[in-house]
Amino acid sequence: MEPVSGLGKTDRKRLSEVLRRTKGTISVQETAGILDVSASDGAKMLARWATKGWLSRIRRGIYVPIPLESRSADVPLEDPWIIAERLYSPCYIGGWSAAEYWDLTEQIFRTIVVMTTRKPRDRSPVIKGTSFMLRTVPEKAMFGFKSVWRGQIKISVSDPTRTILDMLSNPQLGGGIRSTVDMFNKYLGSENKKMDLLIEYANRFENGAVFKRLGFLLEKFAQSEENTIYLCQTRLTKGNAKLDPKLSADKLVTRWRLWIPKNWAKER
Repeated sequence: MEPVSGLGKTDRKRLSEVLRRTKGTISVQETAGILDVSASDGAKMLARWATKGWLSRIRRGIYVPIPLESRSADVPLEDPWIIAERLYSPCYIGGWSAAEYWDLTEQIFRTIVVMTTRKPRDRSPVIKGTSFMLRTVPEKAMFGFKSVWRGQIKISVSDPTRTILDMLSNPQLGGGIRSTVDMFNKYLGSENKKMDLLIEYANRFENGAVFKRLGFLLEKFAQSEENTIYLCQTRLTKGNAKLDPKLSADKLVTRWRLWIPKNWAKER
């Protein structure tokens, strides 16, 4: 833990200029450009300011400002979404993190779900005490977002329909099929429900398991959505999927080509 210490007049002026012209995070390249110095000199300045407790390093070449009221540089991230955008763009906030944003769940998740076109080595990084779960998606799957502002930074978050389909494609993005179903049912009862968009997005997923899970859950929890159930039925692919790949499944629902846990067959 580094104590915050004073800066000389020149450093104060330079740091103030860098802070004024950056948003949320500060890179070596930005610093060099703002101050018209070499990348090497910019890196040295950032490292010096971090040592003195005015900045905190989150990754090689990337820093965040330390709040003035903080007594040390050992502080949590002020807004993890901004860090995600900076480190993993092109990306969007998805899964349970997006579900929280759209009020589809009352659960509190400590980990931030980030869907990115990048292929990071560490899929579960912890940055300044904040945990992230990273999942790679192909560029053609980068659709269905809304732009939201976090301070001065515009960040992409999956819209409610895309959020649901991401979790049906991979229930672990919703914390497992149980919590995913809870969010799905809340979606169905909200103003965000868009059945035509569900089918449109699902068509673009190119993942047959999505229609199997979607159709099965609609038939179980929203029988009145007859048209959407029919459209799911006509789009079934060959082979059998599991309702949740992480759960044991001992009953096959042949109508949906879906393996489910036996207890699910009795629930309504």
